[in-house]
Amino acid sequence: MARPPSAQATIDGYWRRSAAIGALAAAIVAWPDAMAQTPREAELEVRLNQLEAAVTALKTELTRARTDQQASAHMAQKADDRVAALEDEPATDGFQIGGTTFRIGGFVKMVGSATRYDDGAVPGGALGKEFYLPQQIPVGGRSSRDMIGHARQSRLFFETETVVGAKALKSHIEFDFGLATAPVGAQRATNPYTPTLRRAFFTYGDWLVGQEWTAFQNPALLPETTDYVGPMEGTVFVRQMVAQYRRSLGDGLSLTLSAENPQTETVTPAAADLVDHDNDRMPDLVAKLAYEGAGAEWHVAGLMRTLSVDDAGAGDRAMGWGVSGGARIDFGPQGRHDLRVLATYGRGIGRYLGLGAVADVVDDPARANRLGLVSNLSGYAAVKLGWTDSLRSTVMAGYHRAYYPSDFTVPGLADRAAYSLAGNLFWTPVEHLDLGIEYRHAQRDVVSGLSGQMDRLEMAAKYTF
Repeated sequence: MARPPSAQATIDGYWRRSAAIGALAAAIVAWPDAMAQTPREAELEVRLNQLEAAVTALKTELTRARTDQQASAHMAQKADDRVAALEDEPATDGFQIGGTTFRIGGFVKMVGSATRYDDGAVPGGALGKEFYLPQQIPVGGRSSRDMIGHARQSRLFFETETVVGAKALKSHIEFDFGLATAPVGAQRATNPYTPTLRRAFFTYGDWLVGQEWTAFQNPALLPETTDYVGPMEGTVFVRQMVAQYRRSLGDGLSLTLSAENPQTETVTPAAADLVDHDNDRMPDLVAKLAYEGAGAEWHVAGLMRTLSVDDAGAGDRAMGWGVSGGARIDFGPQGRHDLRVLATYGRGIGRYLGLGAVADVVDDPARANRLGLVSNLSGYAAVKLGWTDSLRSTVMAGYHRAYYPSDFTVPGLADRAAYSLAGNLFWTPVEHLDLGIEYRHAQRDVVSGLSGQMDRLEMAAKYTF
């Protein structure tokens, strides 16, 4: 099929036709005026008038063509400018009111589990029924079984961002239902659970103030799991009031300094129940050096804290400390696999481990120096294997060991050690939807020598928005 002529070709044709018509008209006009008009001349005059009208029409058409060409070029330029503007415009989500951008997100998560306890039963409403909590594995009893389903781990967060001066002032508020104590009879009818505050902080420049993960922890290293945390006994796990200063050192390195809310957790010779004390005089201090780059990240953190007990003027203080280091290394095709490890050691840091796994100190009021520091060693390792872009597995192991001071009396039911092994399979059939199944075996040992074991099969479905 022949291509239509361009606008420029059309204009050139108009000019050639106009020139020919003009030449013919000039030749006719050049006839002598004195000659009488013959019929032939009359016919030529008629044709001349027609040719003049045709020239006028061609000029009009030529002017219109030129105008259309300029308009087309202008419209094309405007379209190009609009496309360029859209390409340069940054992608944003959320909505804006005034100078503040608001964002909402979170996920809906359903969990169902079947559990067998070898050495006792977990009381109704206990958190250990709904996620893995090693200190609640029963010891010294008869075996029991449990099945439960819930949506308590569902989460909701709100974020804001406002440009103030040359920097962005940001805030983050986050809730879930996972740590609220289950009301009596909750499963009987309506399963109501109270929203609990997870995180609430604001940032400005290099500063962060509010309730956030302790700088002693890196939650990004936690493995994927159907459980609330996974290898709970092996991880640092604390959210609290912090005032953090984070400075980029370049090349992926950063330094974080943090002053955090203190809390002393004790156990007495008479009872294994943990007791919280609010007599602390100094914040817990954390320093962390971290690196994050393509295919890898790592951190090393140090913690210093003053532990205090004060009963009506009679009390004692001790110094606690801890070090923790972890890493994630991607490997395999397209970096679909990764290895994650964490190791922590310290004295007087029990509440920082495994959701308060053990006490920071043994408190014996009968002694002059009543506080005995508890030493701790914990860690985990996890390997993720990405079979395809939508199918993956994680195998993980966690371990914790508490070393009580040898010259203090320690209750027999105080936790001494715990470990767990788990493996899972996750499938993402569509974007934002994750389906997983996981098996976990765990054991808890106490000071008296008793132990308890747990086996759990768990399934989860999570929609992230």
